[in-house]
Amino acid sequence: MRKTGWTVSSGIESADVEELHQSDSGPVPMPQLHHDEAATPGKRPMGVRAVQSALRTAAALCLVTTLVHVVLVFLHVAPANPVSKRYSSQVNAWVYPLFEQNWRLFAPDPDSFNRTILARTAYSDSKGSVQVTPWFDLAAVDHSAVDHNVFPSHTSQNLLRRAWTSYVETHGGSDTAGSERAVMLQTYLRNIAADRVAAHNGGRTFEFIQLRVVTLPVAVPGAASRNQPPAPSEDRLLPWWKATSHGN
Repeated sequence: MRKTGWTVSSGIESADVEELHQSDSGPVPMPQLHHDEAATPGKRPMGVRAVQSALRTAAALCLVTTLVHVVLVFLHVAPANPVSKRYSSQVNAWVYPLFEQNWRLFAPDPDSFNRTILARTAYSDSKGSVQVTPWFDLAAVDHSAVDHNVFPSHTSQNLLRRAWTSYVETHGGSDTAGSERAVMLQTYLRNIAADRVAAHNGGRTFEFIQLRVVTLPVAVPGAASRNQPPAPSEDRLLPWWKATSHGN
C-alpha cells in the first residue's frame, strides 16, 4: 500500500511541475505576418514570375529546335524515301555546310593527291584600268599552319580542301552550277578564297577573284612505282568570279 501511494503522489508532483513550467514560460508568441502575405498567400513577386516565364519560353524553344534538328539530320542520313525527297531542299538548307554527316571518322579516306590551290584578284585602279595581282598559294598557308603543330585546327586541315572536293562533286569537269547545292558550294568556295586573300593583302579591296587548282597524284610507294608511268597532273583554271574582299 505504501508503494502504491508513493507512485500516485509522484505522478501528481510531476503534473504540477509541468504546469509550473508552462506558466513560467508563458504562451508561445505567434509570428507576425505582413498584410500582403496574409491577404495573398502563395503569390510571387512580378519579377520572379517574369523570369520563370522567360525560362520556360527559352526551354520550349530549345526543345523545339533540337527536335527539328534531329528530324532533319535523320532525313539526311536515312535512305531515300518520299519524305526526304519531298523536303530535300529544306533538309539540305539546314544540313549544309555546318551539319554535314559522313562516315570518315570510322572509315577515313585520306587524300591521294598533292593539291595546290592558288588565287588571284582583279581590281580597277584610279585610272579605270584593271589590275591583276600575282597568284597567291592558299594551300601553302594551311600547310604552314599544320606543320609542327601538335594540335592543328580543323579549319587549317579541312576547310579549303573540303570546299574544293565538294565543288568537284557537284560540278564535275564543268564550272557551271546545275543545282542549288552546286550554287551554294560555289559561293562557299569563293567566300573562303576571298576572305583568305583579303587577310593576306591587308584588307585591300578587289572586285574579282579567280582560282587555279594544280593536282598531282601521289606516287605509289616502293618498287612497284618504277614499273608504272607517272600519273598525269591536272591544272584547272576556274573562271573569274565577282567578289569583294569579304566574299560578297
